[in-house]
Amino acid sequence: MQTEELIPRPTTDTGDRAARLAVTVFPVLVLAAGGIGLALPDAFVSWKTNVPYLLGVVMFCMGLTMTPHDFKGVAKRPWAVGLGLVAHYVIMPGLGWLIANALDLPPQLAAGVILVGCAPSGTASNVVTYLARGDVALSVSVATVSTVLAPLVTPPLTLLLAGEFLPVDAGSMVTDILKTVLLPVVAGLLVRLALGRYVDRVLGALPWLSALTIAVIVAVVVAGSATAIKSAAGLVLLAVVLHNGLGLALGYGAGKLARLGAPSSRAMAFEVGMQNSGLAASLATAHFSPLAALPAAVFSVWHNVSGALVAAWMSYRARRAEQA
Repeated sequence: MQTEELIPRPTTDTGDRAARLAVTVFPVLVLAAGGIGLALPDAFVSWKTNVPYLLGVVMFCMGLTMTPHDFKGVAKRPWAVGLGLVAHYVIMPGLGWLIANALDLPPQLAAGVILVGCAPSGTASNVVTYLARGDVALSVSVATVSTVLAPLVTPPLTLLLAGEFLPVDAGSMVTDILKTVLLPVVAGLLVRLALGRYVDRVLGALPWLSALTIAVIVAVVVAGSATAIKSAAGLVLLAVVLHNGLGLALGYGAGKLARLGAPSSRAMAFEVGMQNSGLAASLATAHFSPLAALPAAVFSVWHNVSGALVAAWMSYRARRAEQA
């Protein structure tokens, strides 16, 4: 869980190296955490109530990496940022609903897949865009605005699309997103503004703090649905691979269709296809069940693996084009 996929983007050379390394190690770390949660469920089940606080830590780290420049980028390119937001909040929720129905998923898993699709962009998308030689400025702008808008967009979309599978308390979900996402992000931004020179010294550690925190969240989620994982794991993995893969492809296609150029189209691919699955896991655990959070936990691992592979391929193609 962008990230979620939630690994803070680079803002200095030191932060850049740490973030790239964290993106590489992150899937392995999360996979190991899931294995521990599956093997020792009793050790983590009682941590369920701490998941929102753990997510708050990750989002606070995201806020610490932000600067006012991120918001200025939105004003400079409103058309491209607006397109990225519309593509993200139309394609991924729509794909979640289609996949849930096409695979005839049980209600808990269907709601979980849809909730992943309704989440904002994962911040790891910024680093993966960099590795793909994409438009990092556009990636940062879309990820930032999609996170800020999440309290207004994610709950009604979830109610609209997942309400046929499970009851959805959209009002309570708005409150939870404000508490676990928006407030920590704003707090982190304010701390960065007030104590910027001190924060710069610890930027290299933030990716690891986020990665470790997300790993704990995944362990808790897996522990909570350990008894159902053996029968549902294959189906959930199929849903996640389809969701992420189609999101990456359609996001890239949206950028090409809008004639944004190759670097911006690469950024669009990751801003659409990579989700804040940490938020999805937290909301699913709080509002549905640990089983509903399983798609988010699997997404946390898979979208970092697929993102790294697609970024490597895009970077190779970009270098070949430059040399031609």
